[in-house]
Amino acid sequence: MITENLLEVSEQTTPQPDVSVVYATDYLNKLTGEKIERECKERLNGGCKTLVLNFRNTELVNSIGVSILLGVIDAAANAGAKVVFSDVNQNTVELFDMLGVTRHVEMSQTN
Repeated sequence: MITENLLEVSEQTTPQPDVSVVYATDYLNKLTGEKIERECKERLNGGCKTLVLNFRNTELVNSIGVSILLGVIDAAANAGAKVVFSDVNQNTVELFDMLGVTRHVEMSQTN
């Protein structure tokens, strides 16, 4: 596992080579969002067909973070890949639902 200051990225956490998992940290804002976006696009360019964004450690997502996530979703769609948001807390699910983000991704929320 590779760990950066604000972004934790798994190298090979899935049994399928065309699935990539990116872990967001506690606050998804411009800085962390841009790091996630770069990592996701790198994975998509490498042939990833399922991009899993894990929000297990994410407490808050601001409007810029949502905007960046929409860019990731668009990049994945253009690459023919699907996006899964996993371990999303209830408050963030409600935010994504209210903004229509949940129509474009598969969701898996925490209890």
